[in-house]
Amino acid sequence: MSFSTDKITPFSGNQYLPCGNNILDLSSPVVMGILNVTPDSFYDGGRYYLLDKQIAQAEKMISEGAAIIDIGAASTRPYAEEVSEAEELKRLLPALEILVKRFPNIIFSVDTFWASVAEASADLGAGIINDISGGTFDENLLRIVSQKKLTYVLMHIQGTPKNMQQNPQYENVVLEIIKYFQNKIHFLQEIEVNNIILDLGFGFGKTIEHNYIILKKMMEFQEFELPILVGLSRKSMLYKPLNITPQEALNATTAAHTIALLNGAKILRVHDVKEAVEAIKIVAKLTDSITFAERI
Repeated sequence: MSFSTDKITPFSGNQYLPCGNNILDLSSPVVMGILNVTPDSFYDGGRYYLLDKQIAQAEKMISEGAAIIDIGAASTRPYAEEVSEAEELKRLLPALEILVKRFPNIIFSVDTFWASVAEASADLGAGIINDISGGTFDENLLRIVSQKKLTYVLMHIQGTPKNMQQNPQYENVVLEIIKYFQNKIHFLQEIEVNNIILDLGFGFGKTIEHNYIILKKMMEFQEFELPILVGLSRKSMLYKPLNITPQEALNATTAAHTIALLNGAKILRVHDVKEAVEAIKIVAKLTDSITFAERI
């Protein structure tokens, strides 16, 4: 894989990723619906803590067009306390087991940095591991990802959830993230983790200003020729400048999603699936119109 920055082009790498028993088609952008089975996530903590509500919410997101359901059993919001592997497994596995059986054609992702959680999730049918740590919080995680042939979401983070928002600093945030990905991708390829999705880590060790610089310059990450996932949904970079709450930030989220799609995002990780799907459809119409205009 070349990392040359001489020519930045739209995502042109492998557009079909194996994810468990399913194939993720990224020939056009898709939505990853967030299912937090936690008591304390920043927006919907506790809302889907009971199994019947988890199933109902997954069914709703799938009916609205989610291609992936991303299940998280431990909050990674700023200043969150770490959850033990045992507790994470206790929260996660009952929901995952039922959902994989009920929705066999849907791709399930698990938001974890624990090797034991990744292994148990893969055995139940999860096809993606969504790891905020880049394999640094549990040294055995990437070995499991490699052994199980899982698709891996490689995210950039500075620090840990407990301290990442305590004065994050960069000399050049975009170049430093690019360098981080260069090193990580090289290592992942060496251990035969070949199906990689990049997450720029909005809100994970970045100021509001850092986040907007990254959003503006997202096209610079196309050099990796890997699909880019963005997690912008209802985050503080959206609601704080507007002096509103996460509950009021759906409109701002849609605006940010539109910018991200125009800048090359392939996966939107969201709380609100219907609105994200609509954003994808509108941006697609714009893209189709531009392509048509170029032909005439």
